[in-house]
Amino acid sequence: MTFRPVPDPIPARMRGLNRAEICDVNFSEFVRDWQRPVAAAPAGDAPVLPGSALDARGLVELLESQLISRHLDLMARVLRVQNKVFYTIGSSGHEGNAMVARLTRHTDPAFLHYRSGGFMAERFRKLPGMDPVMDSALSFAASRDDPASGGRHKVWGSKPLWVLPQTSTIASHLPKALGTAIAIEQGRRIGHALPVPDDSIVVCSFGDASANHATAQTAFNAAAWTAYQRLPAPVLFVCEDNGIGISVKTPDGWIARSFAGRRDLDYFAADGLDLAAGYGQVRQAVEHCRRTRRPTFLHLRTTRLMGHAGTDFEIEWRAIAELCAVEAADPLLRSATIALESGLLSKEALLALYEDTRRRCFAAVEEADRRPRLTTLEDVVAPLAPYTPDQVQGEAERFDHAAARAAVFGGEDKLPEKLAPRHLAIQINNALHDLFAKYPEALLFGEDVAQKGGVYTVTKGLQKAFGARRVFNTLLDETTILGLAQGCANMGMLPFPEIQYLAYFHNACDQIRGEAASLQFFSNGQYRNPMVMRIASLGYQRGFGGHFHNDNSVTALRDIPGLVMGCPSRGDDAAMMLRTLAAMAKVDGRVCAFLEPIALYMTKDLHAPGDGQWLTPYPEPDRALAFGEERVYAPEAADLAILTFGNGVPMSLRAARAIEAAHGWKVRVVDLRWLLPLNEAAIARHAGECARTIVVDEGRRSAGVGEGILTAIVEAGLGDRPLRRVVGADTFTPLAGAAFLVIPSEQEIVAAAAELAAPPATTPA
Repeated sequence: MTFRPVPDPIPARMRGLNRAEICDVNFSEFVRDWQRPVAAAPAGDAPVLPGSALDARGLVELLESQLISRHLDLMARVLRVQNKVFYTIGSSGHEGNAMVARLTRHTDPAFLHYRSGGFMAERFRKLPGMDPVMDSALSFAASRDDPASGGRHKVWGSKPLWVLPQTSTIASHLPKALGTAIAIEQGRRIGHALPVPDDSIVVCSFGDASANHATAQTAFNAAAWTAYQRLPAPVLFVCEDNGIGISVKTPDGWIARSFAGRRDLDYFAADGLDLAAGYGQVRQAVEHCRRTRRPTFLHLRTTRLMGHAGTDFEIEWRAIAELCAVEAADPLLRSATIALESGLLSKEALLALYEDTRRRCFAAVEEADRRPRLTTLEDVVAPLAPYTPDQVQGEAERFDHAAARAAVFGGEDKLPEKLAPRHLAIQINNALHDLFAKYPEALLFGEDVAQKGGVYTVTKGLQKAFGARRVFNTLLDETTILGLAQGCANMGMLPFPEIQYLAYFHNACDQIRGEAASLQFFSNGQYRNPMVMRIASLGYQRGFGGHFHNDNSVTALRDIPGLVMGCPSRGDDAAMMLRTLAAMAKVDGRVCAFLEPIALYMTKDLHAPGDGQWLTPYPEPDRALAFGEERVYAPEAADLAILTFGNGVPMSLRAARAIEAAHGWKVRVVDLRWLLPLNEAAIARHAGECARTIVVDEGRRSAGVGEGILTAIVEAGLGDRPLRRVVGADTFTPLAGAAFLVIPSEQEIVAAAAELAAPPATTPA
């Protein structure tokens, strides 16, 4: 049906109005001017129009949801200038996504983009007693009573409705949506009790412009790769195509051309501008996804009204005729036409509903504006990094899987704690076997981790011991690996994703920074992403050099709020730290990173070949490290403290011998072990108890761990003490022996001590 657009030039009565006001006026005038014949109203369960899959009752309820979404948009534009709301990215033109909500269940996890007001209003119908208007108003007003985020961000989210809050990063939610779909099936395969019904599907919406993003393409490829292998992945990708991304137009036909022919990504198209026509089309896609358990692409036609956001004045860069044509395609005008033509609503009733909805939205926001907001830093960060030490320690030390671990290791006499001391790689492997016997819901996956056992055989034997359903290879894509980890966490499992090298993490950093680590913050602690991400890391690897296999920079990880990061230097510490990290994930839902120094994996000796001093016994299964606890060598020493971690620990111990021989000092070496957050109290204590301090950081000079250690010392009032830093250069790592020119050496540590021992230079008179 063709609607009469607002003519160009704009009538005098509409000059000076913004596009939101014009959309508002358009609807009221369109209904008021209605003169066409009206049919006898159909019964509630009869088709709203001949041949439509949508019944009359459904049309009225969907229209109500569309109106709620529209008036929330209009309200936001008006009250933003009064600082009563703080968000104006609207859903106008996308209200047809309410059909997706109606045709899915409230237990189908939903990962939504920001134009999902219609979807949310309709999903609220799934549970009695919930109010989409008031909940949305509290979120718009940044009230601490906001049930989605507690006033931290305007997000579409609801714990009871299984809508997981999303950040605004373009397309970053697609990998974890796919991961959740895979996890639903994976949970069933391992006998894990899912928090949603076994036949749930995952809904994931995004815009046509977002479909071009590398992260989106990663998800589509991984979905098709999964389906190609006949592995279930019931995700419904909903591409809400409005033809434009901010100001960049999507070429006509591009989405259909790009996705309609993809094998193993089943394509459906639906008209999101017409409820009567689109409803059956959406239903086909939803039913197909649920029945076949295959990734499904729903191409939903929409439009975008009122610009990208409240600050986007389209009139400055878009032709009036084009804007008028867009506004003429307003889906609410089509919904009004259906309601009027079918006789379901009279003009008067429809206008009354429209104005009642307006009043309801404005009244809700006025009430929300009176509600308290976040006023202290403590309130803001409360859900970011929960930590309950006693419960974590109790969980880490819990030992009730004796029979399971004996079976895994092949008998009581073969338990690792009864064997001779071993090197780091073996003890990490033992710890993983131990933890997988303890946690039946644990999964390990990544590149080459299964039959091969990883590049360094750290995961060797795990698949044989626990099966291919719990230990498996993924495609070579870190974004997918970390998206799958989030999906498994969403479904109540305990994932141990492996990133093959630290440099590879940077390919997928936003999956942790923007998504996994932010979920507790943006959901006010209602959702969480517990995981232990293992990363083969750091430098000093001989015979296999270069930047991508000797990456010494952890800056990208240290900058992630809420992340926990540990780095062992020896096998017994690694086992106990893994237990603690698994407990932190289980108890507090934390996202954890475990950096495994590649160069120390196979290290056996410390001072001389054959001395075996870097081999350690396996700690008893009821022993774990307290989070933040450091290891101290020569704790009574007070002449020099060397603060370090990872590869720096054995280097510093060797250097300490030379320093003691050269200067007669007693040297205390402190392995910090926990790099995020740093134990600043311990750092200050050791620096304060010793006459001088050297910080050894194998990372880069700029933005490395060493900067954080130095800051802790200075802020503790110890900045006037003799202090040196031995640190890597600000450069990428070259091949072969040149690699050792850019990272610290034992000789540099000894030289730093010599500088501290030298008398201060005198200033000439």
